Amino acid sequence: MRLEPRETQSAAMTLAYPVGAIATTLVIASILVMLAGASPFNVFWLVLKGAAGSQFALIETLTRATPLIFTGLAVAVAFRARLWNIGAEAQLYIGAVITVVLGTGALPLPSAILIPVLTASVLLGGALVLLGPAFLKIQFGVDEVVTTLLLNFIVLLFVSMLLEGALKDPMGLGWPQSKRVIAEAQLPRLIQGKRLHFGFILALASAMITWFIMKKSTLGYEMRAVGHNPQAAAFAGIPVNRVLIKTALLSGGLASLAGYSEVAGLKGNLTLDLSPGYGYTGIVVAMLAMLNPAGVVAAAIFVAGIFVGADAMSRATNVPSYIAEVMVATALLTMVTAIMLSRYRIKWR
Repeated sequence: MRLEPRETQSAAMTLAYPVGAIATTLVIASILVMLAGASPFNVFWLVLKGAAGSQFALIETLTRATPLIFTGLAVAVAFRARLWNIGAEAQLYIGAVITVVLGTGALPLPSAILIPVLTASVLLGGALVLLGPAFLKIQFGVDEVVTTLLLNFIVLLFVSMLLEGALKDPMGLGWPQSKRVIAEAQLPRLIQGKRLHFGFILALASAMITWFIMKKSTLGYEMRAVGHNPQAAAFAGIPVNRVLIKTALLSGGLASLAGYSEVAGLKGNLTLDLSPGYGYTGIVVAMLAMLNPAGVVAAAIFVAGIFVGADAMSRATNVPSYIAEVMVATALLTMVTAIMLSRYRIKWR
């Protein structure tokens, strides 16, 4: 058995394989649910109802999807140019740190000025974080998978040090948390009294801008060319190293906006458990979207709905909410397999 590249990919094939991946995920999840002694149809209905069965459920799903859109976009952009950014979690926390440093009173500005300044500062900070691994890859050939993955742990330890020191809230009763951002730095709520905030609109705008860059700009064409074949791109005159640098800046900035939106729009302050793995889940979102910025929004809402719906489902059945993590992980594996099969055919000898 060997793999042969497909000469052409039909539109039906491009659609069929992702659908098949989701169907396979549901079948595997059904088996696990039955082993837990529950009905798969009942469990999936409860998950759907918990994710979108009411206004409250839908708002919670969109709120949970907001940081996943940012991290999914960051991964999709980087992976498209074969820059394997596994450090979206680190960039997320750096964005949160910058938000707290500048948004707790260091800049006494009105909201109309402070929020754009914070957004620009966070974008720059996240971009610089990924610039380091990109430089090491270009200059010394260091594997960016290793450097970006290890950077997650380094940044988390750095944040822990800050929360026990320079950023610790003196009124926090000893808890390792920062001061709350001032009212002028907070992102407004889209619905009064609900958790959904303006960060969701910022995420949708980021998806539209990223789609335009990827599909309609010269940079997007160069990124796709470098991702497809860097040697051929260099032969055609595309500055591969410069494209990788620009990709790193864009990817890191997008991931840092996830931390900004969580602090300024939802939590109000920085804690070490700000992210339950949004950076890593962004990889799943990007792969489900097949690295398409427009599809990232739908994939993020889908993944967020699984998590939110699973929490509601577990309260009504004996099936633990960890089934959501199993489904997301299985979806990643099946989607990677689907992408491979859409590009290669299995040849039996």
